[in-house]
Amino acid sequence: MIAFVLVSEAHTGGWIWRETADALRAAGFGAHPVTLTGLGHRRHLAGPDTDLATHVEDVVQLIDHLTEDQVVLVGHGYGIHPAVGAADRRRERVARVVHLDAGLPRDGAPALALVPDPTLHQRLLHDPESGPVPAPALDQWARWGSIAGVPLPALERLTRLAAPQPVRTLTQPLRLGAPAERIPSTTGILCGANGSTVAALEARLGFGDPQVRALAVPEATFFELDTGHWPMLSCPEDLADTLRRAVAGEGHRLTLPTEPERPPEFLLPLAERPRERTGRVDLYLPDGASQEPRPAVVFVHGGPFPESLRPTPRDRPTFVGYGTYAASLGVVGVTLDHRLHEPADFGRAAQDVAEAVALVRADSRVDPDRIALWVFSGAGLLTADWLAAPPPWLRCLAASYPLLAPPPAWGPVESRFRPVEAVANAGRLPLVLTRVGLESPPFAATVEEFLAAAEQCGADVELVDLPSARHGFETTDRTEEARQGVRRAMAAVLDRLRAG
Repeated sequence: MIAFVLVSEAHTGGWIWRETADALRAAGFGAHPVTLTGLGHRRHLAGPDTDLATHVEDVVQLIDHLTEDQVVLVGHGYGIHPAVGAADRRRERVARVVHLDAGLPRDGAPALALVPDPTLHQRLLHDPESGPVPAPALDQWARWGSIAGVPLPALERLTRLAAPQPVRTLTQPLRLGAPAERIPSTTGILCGANGSTVAALEARLGFGDPQVRALAVPEATFFELDTGHWPMLSCPEDLADTLRRAVAGEGHRLTLPTEPERPPEFLLPLAERPRERTGRVDLYLPDGASQEPRPAVVFVHGGPFPESLRPTPRDRPTFVGYGTYAASLGVVGVTLDHRLHEPADFGRAAQDVAEAVALVRADSRVDPDRIALWVFSGAGLLTADWLAAPPPWLRCLAASYPLLAPPPAWGPVESRFRPVEAVANAGRLPLVLTRVGLESPPFAATVEEFLAAAEQCGADVELVDLPSARHGFETTDRTEEARQGVRRAMAAVLDRLRAG
């Protein structure tokens, strides 16, 4: 007999699993939603000493009192921390741990490290003992994850029954007796509308992310639901079916490549061109650059990428190709490696980009008053600083398949990195945006939100639409549409660099 122990997100209780638990029981499984101390109908038990260890003990006690032979622990969001903590203490009883739209807890790290609400991070950073965290209002639940698919009555019930979260459950570090990856079989249920997808995991695996590489084992499986962060409210029966499939050993498995794959070549045929390297910055110089200063295009790779990634982004064909292409057209092409290794690194990455731009502008072969910035993918968030206060020498800001608002699944991202909000201050700064038709829904939604905000404030946006192209198309789509898309975007950027 298998029992599901269901551990819920912050501020909620066992009641949130009602429909999913009913579906599991109807299929012949045991289903035991947990209401943690201080939450749900046990909110009156919260005290100043209620912490993560308290919640781990809650789950351990439930496991100890079950009669079923095997236990499957399901942790939703915050709930993965007490779930993993309990699995660590009761390894002989736990058959599988299911991460339901939840991150990977680390020994010694608090649950707060994986909470997406930046406002909460700021509050607890300044006052970690500030008392219980108030429950979100009706319009604040998206701070904890996408509410896509949740009916309004369910959202109202969520708000009505939510309880303040004991603060030490978020700030106390998780303590494990052995590495989390040694806990028995693991399943990840990813919620696509919240920014978590199997494709994204596969991409991180391809880039050598050590956290994801540790999950490329037969015991780890993955599923994807086309919904937001709250599937027990948006699609409870689909969630129950996915949990049944997980215990049956189904699901997608990650596979390590047998040998390192050589990144595919840039889609435009280009003659090789030498580059100059200074620290994190490479310059691709056009012919005759020493005779007169030239405009420059600074290409900013996306991410987050693991620090161990080799080759680093600027040495990959996409950025070697863009730098070479810019130089072949008579401007200085600039690539760089910035330190965006985790979602919390955007401040550091922004500093790296600013320092690279300053280095380029100080070069005697560069016209310091004619600079364009061109960002890609996750680096779209870095445009916020430049949109908020465009300097006069920035003649164009370009973005290819960008992320323009942080997805909740990324966890905490500094509040300043919100291009959707910053575009209101862009003024007359020309923008060139390459939009791909086969984009992932979370990225596509931020682009549409940005374009709507840009139209409302009258921003100068030129849109390069590629209906059949994919994210990162420069090395994946060998099509004429993709080639013409690169040419059109480059021509638009150079027109603005050279104007006036």
